[in-house]
Amino acid sequence: MTGKSSLTRLIARARAAQAIADGWSQEQADEAATAAGWAIVEPARNRALAELAVRDTGIGNVADKIAKNRRKTIGLLRDLQGARSVGVILDDPARGLIEIARPVGVVAAVTPSTNPSATPANNIINALKGRNAIVLAPSPKGQSTMTLLLRYVHAELDRIGAPRDLVQQLPAPVTRDQTFELMREADLVVATGSARNVRGAYESGTPAIGVGVGNVAVIVDETADAADAAAKIARSKTFDNATSCSSENSVIAVDAIADRLLAALAAEGGVLLDAEEKTALAHEMFDEGKLSSEVIAQDAATIAKLAGLVRPETERARFLIVEESGVGRAHPFSGEKLSPVLAFYRAPDFDAAARRANELLRFQGAGHSVGLHTRRDDRALALGLALPVCRVIVNQAHCFATGGSFDNALPFSLSMGCGTWGGNSIGDNLNYRHFLNITRVVRPLAPEKVHEPTDDELFGAYRARHGV
Repeated sequence: MTGKSSLTRLIARARAAQAIADGWSQEQADEAATAAGWAIVEPARNRALAELAVRDTGIGNVADKIAKNRRKTIGLLRDLQGARSVGVILDDPARGLIEIARPVGVVAAVTPSTNPSATPANNIINALKGRNAIVLAPSPKGQSTMTLLLRYVHAELDRIGAPRDLVQQLPAPVTRDQTFELMREADLVVATGSARNVRGAYESGTPAIGVGVGNVAVIVDETADAADAAAKIARSKTFDNATSCSSENSVIAVDAIADRLLAALAAEGGVLLDAEEKTALAHEMFDEGKLSSEVIAQDAATIAKLAGLVRPETERARFLIVEESGVGRAHPFSGEKLSPVLAFYRAPDFDAAARRANELLRFQGAGHSVGLHTRRDDRALALGLALPVCRVIVNQAHCFATGGSFDNALPFSLSMGCGTWGGNSIGDNLNYRHFLNITRVVRPLAPEKVHEPTDDELFGAYRARHGV
């Protein structure tokens, strides 16, 4: 059987299953989403998925993947509680408007090796909430983890009497051609991972949602609590060995706090490298500016050893710090590092720090987010008005906050849109509403509510001002 004929059959099964789900009530859709959540959250399954992911991808660590699988899933399910995704979701008699939620159909989801169970589970839950079918295309390293995840999901779908074919994956070995054909045949593509995956999604001819590259810079100004900022940066930077696109890549410290912040980062397990060590690390981490796969999401001690750094401090390091002064290809530490390696910049004042953050984002990571540790509320607004970012994260551990948290208002997600700055079609966190079509029933307004403006109302002030 050819790959294309196999894919054709897979899509046909997905469409048949989705036709059944199309008739579900809100309660059935909610139960399916909950079932998929339990498939990954149940403790024994969660551990098995985390252990397999680390073993087969070589990325991250088991304890943090267990925490990520659980936290991202229960957070998403919390967001979905009470959310309407079936039938009438808005009825506004005053405006004569009714909104009806409809499925998009068959979703193709391309997922990364950095989160081979949490990201697929997030997509599956959102898809089922909207009564869709979903076909997943994992990275080659993440194939085994996804296979196990789908075994657990299918067991829960069996429990509630839902069709297994609502959730499928491409058969191994997954190829780029096969993934591209899946994207062409689906009704919606959701692509998380490399820029190449996102470009492929947009080039498929199918409506697509892609997310952008992260290269988070965090500003620590002179008013910040240095110890608190350092603790949050360290916690975020080391979580799952910095697999998250939301992990801090650069710290920009205002001069008045820079030395105190460095000392606080050292107290959190950060080790500042000297010039010779920085050169050795750059040689190991980058090949003509491209990040080496050998260091991605490895722990700091392993990376230090690969680079030939033999100080006792580097052997015990939670993360490595390199002082940097430039941005661009000639300064590879200014880009995304996907590892517990942190670039450290100094700036004379907040305005200079904001300009440096802008440089970093324009080089890589435009649209994603920026962090700020401060006691001045006005500075967060200033960054939001000036920088090319969709999120300004204030006084929080960045990788936990950007994808939604129980103590902030962002939706839980593992996929962050970066707007047109990042070449994306969305600028918010991927959520269930992106997996819906909305039909609108529109009735005429009552006569007393109808108002067609006059030319004078629209143009009077303009004409008077300009004499036209």
